[in-house]
Parts: sequence; C-alpha cells; structure tokens
Amino acid sequence: MSKNEREQGKLFLIPTTLGENEPLEVLPISIKRVIEGTDHYIAENEKSARRFIKKISPRKSQPGLQFEILNKYTEAEALPAFLIPCIEGHNVGILSEAGCPGIADPGAEVVQIAHSKGIQVVPLVGPSSIIMALMASGLNGQNFAFNGYLPIESTDRRKMIKKLEKTSMELQQSQLFIETPYRNDKLLADLLSTLSATTKLCIACDITMPSEFIGTKTIAEWKKTPITLHKRPAIFILQA
Repeated sequence: MSKNEREQGKLFLIPTTLGENEPLEVLPISIKRVIEGTDHYIAENEKSARRFIKKISPRKSQPGLQFEILNKYTEAEALPAFLIPCIEGHNVGILSEAGCPGIADPGAEVVQIAHSKGIQVVPLVGPSSIIMALMASGLNGQNFAFNGYLPIESTDRRKMIKKLEKTSMELQQSQLFIETPYRNDKLLADLLSTLSATTKLCIACDITMPSEFIGTKTIAEWKKTPITLHKRPAIFILQA
C-alpha cells in the first residue's frame, strides 16, 4: 500500500479516573484495549499520563511511547503536528488529567483539527464529574448549562452568582460550575451569602472516590450544615 493509500489512524478520546481509584474499577475494559494498541499520546502531563498507562496496562512497553504536551502553554500553531501520526496510519490518544478530554479540559482544539483533516474521532466511555454530579443532584437534567470557572475576585464572583441565579429562574435551567479546589470554601461562602434562601444548591465532591459526597439542599439548609471542601475536587449546581 502506498503512502497516499495508507489508512489513517484514529483519534481516541481517553477518559481517566477522577482520583486515585484503581482504573478498571471505574473504566471499561475497552480503554485497556485501546491503550494496549496505541503508542502515540497527547496529554497535559507526560509523567502522570505514563503512570496512568502503566496502571491500565502494566506490561505495555513504556520506552516506545511518544507524547505531545497539550496545556495552557501550548501554541496553537503546534497542534496540527500532533496529528501527524494519524496521517501516517497510527492511532493517537488524548489523555485527560482527570475525567474526559475536551470537557472542562484541553482537547477540543485538537479534535476540531482532526475533523478538518477527516480523521475519525472516537470518544470512549468514562467518568465525567460534570455529568455524574448532575445525575445525582435531583436538579434539572433536561435543561442545564455548564459555566466553567467563576471569576476569582469576590465582587465579580458574587455578581456572576446572582446572574446565574436569575438565568436559572428565567429559563428553569440548572447552572453548573467549578472552582480550583483550594478556593472551594471561598466560593461556597459567596454562594451562601449571595443566593436566595430557597435556591437549591448541589455540592458534589470527590466523585467515584471513597470520600465521595453529593448533597442537594436549599441555601437556608446549607447554612445549617457546615461542610469543608478545601482541596476536594467539586462540582457546584444551582437551581432557582
């Protein structure tokens, strides 16, 4: 088969665990099969990606693995070259640091390039903290919006919280957002001081881990229920 006739490889979107779980406790066996057949990866951090691959497939040879790093420092101009192995007939896997690539995580830009080049994109099943939190919240799963990170500065954050509450009420829409774990307690304090007493808030942290906690209460009820979220990965969902 000539170079021009060579079948392209696929771009696999490979979810990872949300914590220090044993991978195959929360991931399907299909991920193990894909990793065993893939030597080219795009990841946020090579060291943690190699550690994950070793957990999934202990016998897989590590020296031959090739990594491209995709993080906030990666130049957009570098991204097309990440898919050269696909053009040459090799599968490439995008690995998230936690959860699903492209969902509150890098990867979407590479996926767009893959589509433009006619490369098949294959999303694999795995844990998404956003979807799992919504599933367990009891809030509106028919109409919802994910808002990413709220502003860091407290005054701007409180304005955004009020805006999300208003939008939720007007559209009957659940509003999801996240925070850097070490700022969770400050965010929670602003939520409790800003939202109406009857607005419902779901806090879902450490999802899939032994310390998992998921609770939905009104703001009035949360004020009577102390909880510490410092450095615990969390999803917040409000519904007015």
